[in-house]
Amino acid sequence: MPRRYDAKTFDMAHLRKTAERLKSWGKWGPNDELGTLNYVTPDDVAAAARLIRKGKIFSLALPYDSNGPQKGLWGNRHNPVHTMLATGTDAVAGRQDKGGIRYADDAVSMPLQCGTQWDALGHIFYDDKMWNGYDAKLVDSNGAAKNGIEKTKARMVGRGVMLDVARFCKQDYLEDGMAITIDDLIATAKAQKVEVKRGDFVIVRTGQMGQRLRSGEWGGYAGGDAPGLAFETCEWIHKSEIAAICTDTWGCEVRPNETKDAFQPWHWVGDPDDGPDHGRDFLSRGACRGLRSGQGVRIFLLRAALADQQGRGISDQPDGNQIAGLWLGREPKRRRIKPFSA
Repeated sequence: MPRRYDAKTFDMAHLRKTAERLKSWGKWGPNDELGTLNYVTPDDVAAAARLIRKGKIFSLALPYDSNGPQKGLWGNRHNPVHTMLATGTDAVAGRQDKGGIRYADDAVSMPLQCGTQWDALGHIFYDDKMWNGYDAKLVDSNGAAKNGIEKTKARMVGRGVMLDVARFCKQDYLEDGMAITIDDLIATAKAQKVEVKRGDFVIVRTGQMGQRLRSGEWGGYAGGDAPGLAFETCEWIHKSEIAAICTDTWGCEVRPNETKDAFQPWHWVGDPDDGPDHGRDFLSRGACRGLRSGQGVRIFLLRAALADQQGRGISDQPDGNQIAGLWLGREPKRRRIKPFSA
């Protein structure tokens, strides 16, 4: 069972020791900007596509509107602001007739971290460096010259695995401040008959987002206390060689943090040193409803169509992270091909 955040605390020395031990700079060459997405091969993508059996599609993205979770608690982030630039009332009033066409246009202003998102590897720095040893100063007022989110836009597809920790613990949602340990992840996977493989996209469900949506009040969701991954899970992520990990919480890791020496210490190690992509604020509620089959098995093709086509961003609002085509039950076994005989 998950433990309280303060049941196992650590200091900055432990954080730095862990960061140095798990550092993967240069693993895919000095010019790499993909990190652990390199684990996903074309064969992996093809195998993930073969998981599709029912053809159902579930979006994992929050609506980008004024009802989002942001309250300015951290980083001056705000909910999307939707502005109409041209409307049907303009058209009916004849204001557009000189242009020869009647139309509606709109615009949205928002931080790229305001809702469901993937973090780029240029999002978090370890001292003066980011992923693969690039200088943090390469992220300036023009955006990220290295490790921008656009580098990943053609690579966010593969075998997805849902680890429903809340359900494994027989709870609707985990309480704030509960840390999900390595043992919890392993036990959840075993109980739900899921094998986490190299190159997987892992979604960890705590139930927090669903609880806030049901209550109709976000409270301190964005930047406040939350259930989440314990710092030690950095070791599991590194050893498992997964492509990415995401949760239904604001910051993936448990809050309050397990140390007072750093803010979001799990991020210190993950983003800049080990190289896994992190996803946040994933709407797992609808997906879980579709995935539940009594057996609790959750294996699927995950596709994330990233919206940042211009580039140099340090986060991205996915155009609907999607579970495409659910496979409920055990993965299909490959049929044996009989040896050819003349």
